[in-house]
Amino acid sequence: MSSEFEQNLEKYAEVIVKVGLNLQPGQRLLIGAPSASRYGIPLELAPLIRMVVKKAYQVGARLVDVLWDDDKIRLIRYQNAPRDSFEEYPKWRADAGFNIAKEADAMLIFPILNPDLLSGQDSDLILTARKTSLTYNKPSSDLRRKGMVNWTAVAAPIDGWVDKVLPNIPQEERKTKLWDIIFDICRIKHKDPISKWQDHIDQLTTKSSYLNQKRYRSLRFRAPKTDLTIGLPQRHIWKNAYFTTQGGISNVVNIPTEEIFTTPHMDKTEGTVTATKPLVTDVLIEELSLTFSKGKVIKATAKTGEKFLRNLLETNEGASRLGEVSLVPHNSPISQSGILFYNILIDENASCHIALGNGLRTCLENGETMSDEEFSIAGGNKCLFHLDFMIGSEEMNVDGIKEDGTVEPIMRKGEWAFKT
Repeated sequence: MSSEFEQNLEKYAEVIVKVGLNLQPGQRLLIGAPSASRYGIPLELAPLIRMVVKKAYQVGARLVDVLWDDDKIRLIRYQNAPRDSFEEYPKWRADAGFNIAKEADAMLIFPILNPDLLSGQDSDLILTARKTSLTYNKPSSDLRRKGMVNWTAVAAPIDGWVDKVLPNIPQEERKTKLWDIIFDICRIKHKDPISKWQDHIDQLTTKSSYLNQKRYRSLRFRAPKTDLTIGLPQRHIWKNAYFTTQGGISNVVNIPTEEIFTTPHMDKTEGTVTATKPLVTDVLIEELSLTFSKGKVIKATAKTGEKFLRNLLETNEGASRLGEVSLVPHNSPISQSGILFYNILIDENASCHIALGNGLRTCLENGETMSDEEFSIAGGNKCLFHLDFMIGSEEMNVDGIKEDGTVEPIMRKGEWAFKT
């Protein structure tokens, strides 16, 4: 690798530690906190991880530990493990995440997959494994959602994923090229990327503050094959990825990020929406279309992955309702790259999107301290999972509807229709 690459990799590690995590002296850091998609960190990311570990200790971390993972071992399990064993889970990994969260330490997550790794495997087993992972890690996730821990999610190229994203360039160049793209969309190539990130977060905060002043009753999304109205709770809050923990540590939970978002009212979504990009889980769902009535999906179709989708929607009552609505302009750097990344962390920042499943407690006034019952009464959705999919495009118009019925433009042809 070139010296320029090494310099950018080091700057990326610094942005992860100082912007994403804002790691504080004396904190512990768990890298590879378990998620629905994988246990930990792909072994091939060791060079980046070592740099992150070094940066973490340099800012005063007390202890840094890494949970490692390997895609080939994941695939071997699906090919060879007993069919009745997919409700098993290494509880010690879930305990590691929970212990970090309850002590208000820090987590670094890499939500990256080879989208084709489990192609051809039993989708029922994949869903069982996903629900099992989510169930075991729910105590940790709950604490993270309530703002107990400073954390961030980031991306890095891995085998398989680079082949899916960049199939038209020579294979030996793909990983280097994807690294270069990630450095671009994460603002790493600037002379002072940390300052550049602060400017970017300030701009997103200005946009979310504008919408918080409006107090819209609902949003209407209109585009080809989409006419969807999403009701908002009375006490909703528009946020961006700049969060502050209950302990007062501010951090950026997604790198990259281009979105502002809030939580919908669980009972107040009406109409039809068509995804503009694939929904990427361990099973790829393409050409997704959903119809809602009184907040609930009443019709669901997809060109691929429909069986998995239907089973997912039947997981529990909250699985067929919305937990997030997010606004992203079409001119975002990720959208303008023209690349489909097959990765939700990146693709969701190219397009307006919504999410099936668990609502965002931080997007309701006092939501982090509400009981489950109080959260539901306020309009928040409860579910084991939270699954984003993209609905925006250069043809998307979004209106805000006020309590008196006044309609105001928020987006026109995929771009902001207001000035701040």
